[in-house]
Amino acid sequence: MTEEQREISIQRAKILKGNPILSLVRPCKIGDGIVVLSEIEKSDFQHLFQSADKSCALFVPASGSGSRMFDFLHDYLHKPSEETRSQVEKFLANANRFAFFNQLPKDIQQKVLDLTIDISAFVSFLLEKNGMNFGTLPKGLIPFHQMENFTLNPIQEQILQGKNIQEAMHFHFTIQSNFEDQILESVKQLEAIDSKQVEITFSVQDESSDSYVFDEHKEVIIQNNGVYLRRPSGHGALLNNLQKLNTDLVFVKNIDNIQTFQKSQKSVDTFKTLAGLLVFLKKELKEAVHREDISRIQSISDRYFLFSDEEIEAYGKDLQALSKRPIRICGMVKNEGQPGGGPYFVDADGIPKKQIVEKAQISLENHHQQLMLRSSHFNPVFMVLDFHDMEGNKFDLQQYRNDEQYFLVEKSQKGKSVKFIEQPGLWNGSMENWISVFVEIPEDTFSPVKTVLDLLDAAHR
Repeated sequence: MTEEQREISIQRAKILKGNPILSLVRPCKIGDGIVVLSEIEKSDFQHLFQSADKSCALFVPASGSGSRMFDFLHDYLHKPSEETRSQVEKFLANANRFAFFNQLPKDIQQKVLDLTIDISAFVSFLLEKNGMNFGTLPKGLIPFHQMENFTLNPIQEQILQGKNIQEAMHFHFTIQSNFEDQILESVKQLEAIDSKQVEITFSVQDESSDSYVFDEHKEVIIQNNGVYLRRPSGHGALLNNLQKLNTDLVFVKNIDNIQTFQKSQKSVDTFKTLAGLLVFLKKELKEAVHREDISRIQSISDRYFLFSDEEIEAYGKDLQALSKRPIRICGMVKNEGQPGGGPYFVDADGIPKKQIVEKAQISLENHHQQLMLRSSHFNPVFMVLDFHDMEGNKFDLQQYRNDEQYFLVEKSQKGKSVKFIEQPGLWNGSMENWISVFVEIPEDTFSPVKTVLDLLDAAHR
């Protein structure tokens, strides 16, 4: 059996097994898994981070397409509904408030303002190559905000925000390789405006990590050219990209979670707070392990929920094994019905451990659904990571992921159902065995842009 055949066999077995379901113990809440920091603590941790002189990188997955921001326009043209009609009306009525409006030809601007524009032609101009080309561009290159006379895209604004966290910040974006030149040009434009050099690197999701696609008979699909059909296996495949960063701390956030520069200070301060907390906890753990001080470990855990009591009991006096893992500090915002993962205690062989859990990982059984409904917080992907041991050696991150926490994806292709496997999510199963600390952060640090209409919200004005 070849290596490829072996991998196909492994993925077929996962398809047959079905979507893994986690056993929830309870949702994390304030005082039980989620930390609330006082204003004094926030200030102290910010100062600790700034004085610690740690090398830092901002890691931003940025390969996602921008076309989804305009899906409602497509839907209106091809399958109109009351909802899409209302969205299009809002879009046209506020068109001159979008950062890209001034980049439109003057005649199109006027027709939009007069409401005489042909909707179909306007959508084509926005999305297609002979116009603005938003249907092809990654979201990171679509204009989001206006700052004085400058129009800024998310990549530029992530850099501006990152430099406010630390002037020497290194930036790493995972991208589609065919857009690297355009992104570099965008960075050069920012350097010309800001008069500051940017240390930046890029990587792509390794194609060798792509999943095989199976038909309804659980047979791998072979294309007309004789090549197996494959699909990207989710952001969990970026664990290897993350592994290659060599800074002391890594900040992680999504490309579309950005505020206007004038409203970004709270996010900057929050990231500094989380980083300072990580520096503090790493120092405390190192000293406690060195002194074999179990009571100190217990005290830190009681305040910051590093470990459950059951975890500490299970490891006994082996404090080295308990603490010798990558650490992540994860900001959590109050849940207002957003899609995506949340913080829970999960049963891991009888020991409750904190995890970020996606809805797809939760059983439809009533008890687990009730636990989900009682969840108070949501994961906005606002994290600071340290994946070095106490001596400064980098961990092999693959050793701390749970390969069994994959996602089964089902889609329609040419009218037929197909299935494939996504790797354990980057902040889900790929970080399952990390030390995780969940901290409540301000809600206005989370202002994602899922549709172009989100740019009308207060955080983007």
